[in-house]
Amino acid sequence: MATPTRPARRTRVVAGSAKFGRDSAIYLDERLPFARWLRPQLRKLFPSHWSFLLGELALYSFVFLVLTGTFLTLFYKPNPDVAFESVREISLEVRGGLLMRQLHHWSATVFVLSIVAHLCRVFFTGAFRRPRELTWMLGVLLFGLVLFESFLGVSLAADQLGMTGLRQAQGVLLSVPLVGTYLSAFVFDGEFPGQVIPRLFALHVLLVPGILLAVVPLHALILTWRQKHTERRATAAAESQVTGGPFFPYFAVKNAATALFTLGVITLLATFARVSPVWERGPYSPGAQPPSAQPFWYYGVLDGAQRLVPAWEIPIGGYVLQPGLWIPPLILTAFFCVLFCWPFIERRFTGDGDHHHLLDRPARAPVRTALGVAVITLFTVLWAGTWVSAAPPDMHAPPGFPQPPPAPPALLTVPAGVYEAVVLGLRVAVFVLPVAAFLVTRAICRRRS
Repeated sequence: MATPTRPARRTRVVAGSAKFGRDSAIYLDERLPFARWLRPQLRKLFPSHWSFLLGELALYSFVFLVLTGTFLTLFYKPNPDVAFESVREISLEVRGGLLMRQLHHWSATVFVLSIVAHLCRVFFTGAFRRPRELTWMLGVLLFGLVLFESFLGVSLAADQLGMTGLRQAQGVLLSVPLVGTYLSAFVFDGEFPGQVIPRLFALHVLLVPGILLAVVPLHALILTWRQKHTERRATAAAESQVTGGPFFPYFAVKNAATALFTLGVITLLATFARVSPVWERGPYSPGAQPPSAQPFWYYGVLDGAQRLVPAWEIPIGGYVLQPGLWIPPLILTAFFCVLFCWPFIERRFTGDGDHHHLLDRPARAPVRTALGVAVITLFTVLWAGTWVSAAPPDMHAPPGFPQPPPAPPALLTVPAGVYEAVVLGLRVAVFVLPVAAFLVTRAICRRRS
């Protein structure tokens, strides 16, 4: 009679691990019925067109943004006296610090760019219509928070560029009638710059990211997962038809590839494109020449608008009102309010209250498409106001005193007379070009529809 041999140890470990995993899954499923919920979710259909991945592009850049920001928080010192030095140390002395700073910068840039591209796709295709109004409004809120968060992050470097932006913000606060002084004192804790750096740090690291961590999953996962995704008219013939591939493995593999592509592009940009060399600009000095570096593109719209608005001053009852400083922030505030309520505004004017799962071609909605092109044209003209700067006057010190350093080179410097002509041309273009873009786009769409 043959004696049975004992299985090898590796075989016993594999068999035991499999039994433990099976028993654990059964144990959990008896108490938390994951299987009944998970099985239909894995078979949920998702669209296959590349434009639907713009939201995922923003999501993965946001994840990378949080991870790199966590690393930088370990070394950054939010003290007004040493904030700049800590940024310089991160860049030049902490191992991998400069790479992390640039990864953080490019993650933020890709995050904002992908949100803008995603909003444009949703707007021009009508994907915001019923029943997706709440998803649209959360997306607009997310866009505004990201812009504010980016401004806070630029200011935390406490260099000449970041503090000049804060100085402009303080000027807007001070121009508010009656309460401007109190608003500035509240934000800056007294005179500029006061204790603004610790406050910005708390907003940038705690409050705004906390809101983003709540809004992003709600917008990108919960509402999107609960609703049927939109369909391109080229692939679906009816509003009720659902096309695409299952979440697993089709969409999961596409998501993984998108995540790797996003991280790879950001890493390449951070490795080969140097940004924000704070050690070359130096710390903030109140009497120093303002930096010639143009503001980031997402802040350039406000900065360009302030350059184009005339410096009006209206004396009233001993007060000097400066409406030129209010007009750009008010225009941007009105724009975000209209954008936030746009699904209801369009429904009010079109009378279309039906559920829509089929996307519109832009030519099928001439007025909406023309309005979108007009707004993009307007913001482009305002942004162009930051591309040109007037040549600063030559500075000479009295004999026996050291000569002041020359002004840093600007992106495009022209004589004062030419600069005034450029500003005048852009002021005319602000009113002419958006109207022309609206009329031309509407005519083209009506011809193609």
